[in-house]
Amino acid sequence: FFFFFFFFFPTFLPSQFSRTLPLTGIPLAATVAFSLSDLSRCSHSLTLDLAAMATSAFGTTTATSNYRNGGAANARNLPKNSSVKSKTGVRKSAPGSLGGGGAASSSSKDDAGVPGRVRVAVRLRPRNAEEMVADADFADCVELQPELKRLKLRKNNWDSDTYEFDEVLTEFASQKRVYEVVAKPVVESVLDGYNGTVMAYGQTGTGKTYTVGQLGDEDMAARGIMVRAMEDILAGVSLESDSISVSYMQLYMETIQDLLDPTNDNISIVEDHKTGDVSLPGATQVEIRDHHSFLEILKLGEDHRFAANTKLNTESSRSHAILMVNLRRSVKGKDSAVSSENSSSLQTVKSLKPSVVRKAKLVVVDLAGSERIHKSGSEGHTLEEAKSINLSLSALGKCINALAENSPHIPVRDSKLTRLLRDSFGGTARTSLVITVGPSPRHRGETASTIMFGQRAMKVENMLKLKEEFDYKSLSRRLDIQLDKLIAEHERQQKIFEDEIERLTAEAERQLSDAERNYVQALEKERSKYQKEYLESIKKLEEKWTMNQRKSVNDENKLRHKDVGSNVLPNAKESKVAPIEENPEMKKLLEKETAHRKAVEEEVWTLKTQLAESRRSEALQSSEIVKLRKMLDDEAHQKEKLEMEIGKLQSHLLQLSVEADETRRQLDSGGSEEVLSGLDSLLHQSRQPQSDNSETGDKESVAKLFEQVGLHKILSLLEAEDADVRIHAVKVVANLAAEEANQEKIVEAGGLTSLLKLLISSEDETIHRVAAGAIANLAMSETNQELIMAQGGVRLLSNTASSAEDPQTLRMVAGAIANLCGNDKLQMKLRGEGGIKALLGMVRCRHPDVLSQVARGIANFAKCESRASAQGVKAGRSLLIEDGALPWIVQNANNEAASVRRHIELALCHLAQHEANARDMINGGAVWEMVRISRDCPREDIRSLAHRTLTSSHSFQAEMRRLG
Repeated sequence: FFFFFFFFFPTFLPSQFSRTLPLTGIPLAATVAFSLSDLSRCSHSLTLDLAAMATSAFGTTTATSNYRNGGAANARNLPKNSSVKSKTGVRKSAPGSLGGGGAASSSSKDDAGVPGRVRVAVRLRPRNAEEMVADADFADCVELQPELKRLKLRKNNWDSDTYEFDEVLTEFASQKRVYEVVAKPVVESVLDGYNGTVMAYGQTGTGKTYTVGQLGDEDMAARGIMVRAMEDILAGVSLESDSISVSYMQLYMETIQDLLDPTNDNISIVEDHKTGDVSLPGATQVEIRDHHSFLEILKLGEDHRFAANTKLNTESSRSHAILMVNLRRSVKGKDSAVSSENSSSLQTVKSLKPSVVRKAKLVVVDLAGSERIHKSGSEGHTLEEAKSINLSLSALGKCINALAENSPHIPVRDSKLTRLLRDSFGGTARTSLVITVGPSPRHRGETASTIMFGQRAMKVENMLKLKEEFDYKSLSRRLDIQLDKLIAEHERQQKIFEDEIERLTAEAERQLSDAERNYVQALEKERSKYQKEYLESIKKLEEKWTMNQRKSVNDENKLRHKDVGSNVLPNAKESKVAPIEENPEMKKLLEKETAHRKAVEEEVWTLKTQLAESRRSEALQSSEIVKLRKMLDDEAHQKEKLEMEIGKLQSHLLQLSVEADETRRQLDSGGSEEVLSGLDSLLHQSRQPQSDNSETGDKESVAKLFEQVGLHKILSLLEAEDADVRIHAVKVVANLAAEEANQEKIVEAGGLTSLLKLLISSEDETIHRVAAGAIANLAMSETNQELIMAQGGVRLLSNTASSAEDPQTLRMVAGAIANLCGNDKLQMKLRGEGGIKALLGMVRCRHPDVLSQVARGIANFAKCESRASAQGVKAGRSLLIEDGALPWIVQNANNEAASVRRHIELALCHLAQHEANARDMINGGAVWEMVRISRDCPREDIRSLAHRTLTSSHSFQAEMRRLG
């Protein structure tokens, strides 16, 4: 027994027996005596010790990867396959999870009845190469008992303090084991809709960044909590219906800086006073679609994070790194039936139940290490960084103490770190804390402080809340799609009906024209035929009558010559009888011609009857066309009714959105009774709108006008002949442009071009003022800035400024040009089109608001120039100095208006950062103002920037020495 005991536990051997075992390569430690109680205690756990040592010697290796993705291994890393000093209590970590069985469970078995308590795990770093040499004759100050979840902190050789934690992780614990017991329960809670926080705390150089932020490029087993958490999140969501966005920041010298966009170096914290939620709206958010893109984001952030070389760590983090993962998951709702009305052929949505959306946020925090100045050897700027780190960690410790003691006041506003973590401690998030300690007895004080921090954190309780709300946006999209389908179907049927009407009308007109043409041709043919026959009959009758007349005359003459005397009378009677006898034949012919004429007249009457019938048919077809046109009018009226119904549905959607916002706010603030009463009051307000809130009424009226009239109709009114109409139209466009959601629509519809045209075509001062304000709102987008420059917007704004006298008009124009000055790509073109000279020309007004916008534009321009000079893109003097802006800048550097003074001070600091501007600034008297800013400026960031610029510039230093 004693052979095995001293073989595997050489820590208890006297110093004179200190040696190295040849089989295991584990150095023996001395100076630690053991008692019979220690021996008895160790004998009970001999089996576990043997298993742990066997696992350590033959199967367990310590995973590592170079810090900063390729740098040399340092004290903060866990070295791979390194020789580790054996200590009493080195055992294999017992299985279990830090946060319980899953997201649904509120506590583990040993902590039942305390829902949402902060879970704390302790992780021991193995000895590094320096500690192997410096502490070779001393035992570790920490003894771990993982199976009992205890840690012993030795005071001396015979006395120690014992602490219990939720999990105890030895130096042999793998990265996977650490993630499963510390972060995985929190990640599962986030997937179920709860906020979660994972944080690492400890002395500098104890392995916090290795535990949290290791990427595992060379060794997949070395991946840290951030990488493994994103792997589980991507595996647990559906990217078709869910969305993941990531922000990566650092808290450096009490300023929040964006690690994904280094130019965004002063992000403000926004707090919701009703719900207490903390957000960073100015931080860059990147949507994650795969694991590779997330690794690229982490690499980019690590490249921009501040680090320094100290005695305790060759690559010590000088800022707190904060990774925020925003998760939005959809829980599908049940849609009710959609009924259709056969009479009107319209589909009406009776009721739709919106789907449920769960919003959760995972915050992973890699705190900078606490350090003592005499141990870390920090000097100069590194010393200032250490002071800032210790102050923020001290503020965090005060908040933890106050929460653990149930103090009525929690000093969360003492530091930006505590403001960011207010939801993690005492809030609504599930929080896991891993504290990292080192084994060296030289740092026993820091180790004890870290352990006490973890002990106090275990007393903090959070009230977990499910972040769940109705997805009214999805419902609105579905209703919009349904409306679009109905409108498209109606338009399609309307087009088919109109095409059919046109076809029938054209067919009827063609048939009518053909019938008329055929009738006219037939009538003309018959008329000419009967007229010809009639003339021929008359001609024949006349010829016969003439022949009969001649014959009778000849017969009469013959009778006269033959008969003489007495025979004259009888011959005369016979001659008279002959014509009489011949008259019946002529009468017969006349009767025949009369009958033929009657037949022709009857035929003519028949044709006239057919013509009348054709005209009646034409009249019937005309009445049918009238009926069809009436049906078209009815369809048009029905379309108007449908459009009115669509407008009602859209207004109903707007009311639903308002009710949803009110419901969500009341759900966050109180119980169900307050929600019901709030809904009743909301409905009452929607039926009887109040008139005392004019601003809200104007916005609602503008939004309603935008929905009912349409953007294209509003923009067309900008070209109306009536001046009042143009003024009202441009005011509506300006109000719409104030909303970021409407800006893209306005630009796509040609609103930007119309606004620029107004600056040329109109001479009205009001139109110039409102149009310039709308252009200023649109100029907040980088894409719109390029469009404004491409369409000659700076030249038009400059001309407007030169002719304007109204301070408000000048303020709007200056604001638009100031927004354009913040674009790095447009510097030369802006200056070439007279943008800087226009700004300097507007100072003639001397109105504080105008001067403030001018100063802001100059500050934006100077900042872009400073950034371009630092990147090596620009060389030479500043364009501001070349255009003569320096005298006005120096003159107004101490302006009475705070807004003017702040921008001018910032512009001076940016101009002074480029050495090419130093001589002009010295000659212009800017050195005195820089000295004043570095001493008296109320803003710490500007004051520190001025101080750094003065101390880093050789020209300024020489001038200050010359002036004494």
